[in-house]
Amino acid sequence: MELPLEPFTKRLKTYLIYSCWVGVFFFGLYPTINWFTSTRSDFFALYMQAELAIPFIPAFVWFYLSMYLVFMLPVFFLNSPELKRLSSELILVTIAGAIIFLLFPAQLGFTRQLPESGLYRGIFEYIFALDKPHNLVPSLHVAYSVTIVLAIVRNSRSLVRYGLIIWLSGLILSTLFTHQHHLLDVFSGGLLSFFIYQLMDRRYEKITDSCRDAV
Repeated sequence: MELPLEPFTKRLKTYLIYSCWVGVFFFGLYPTINWFTSTRSDFFALYMQAELAIPFIPAFVWFYLSMYLVFMLPVFFLNSPELKRLSSELILVTIAGAIIFLLFPAQLGFTRQLPESGLYRGIFEYIFALDKPHNLVPSLHVAYSVTIVLAIVRNSRSLVRYGLIIWLSGLILSTLFTHQHHLLDVFSGGLLSFFIYQLMDRRYEKITDSCRDAV
């Protein structure tokens, strides 16, 4: 069921405030661990040899980069309480991911390659410069995207729901076809997102029950 939306200015204010908190945790943890794991040598090969046959398709980088558009969607679909919950979920995903990265620094099985096309070459050079191939399991690219889509489709119309699921499917596949992640990374990213979602569901159910008891 689609709920009536609050005024956009109220949603935008909440979105910006809680986006800052998500940013604090992400930029405080991810780059630091990204650098730290790049200095280590005890990497885990968390992939199957058969996965290395997955083709490299540069055009999928557009789906890959579309995650940043996914981050902009919540303000158009969620009210303030939902935005607060989503920010909590994203922060928990970030913290859990950071802990796992420290425990299981992974080695990318694919040999990173640059496309011949000038446009795609520049994009992949930028991606490779920012992201070392060790913070892999779980894929935060997948975990963040799944978490946001779950929040939006909860009370959205069928057209929005199916459109986002198709978009999410392409985005998830892009992590494989751009050779940024392996199957375990994708699976664990989705699993982490669903786990945090269920955890927050139980928390909000307890809050709702407490409010009812108080009344």
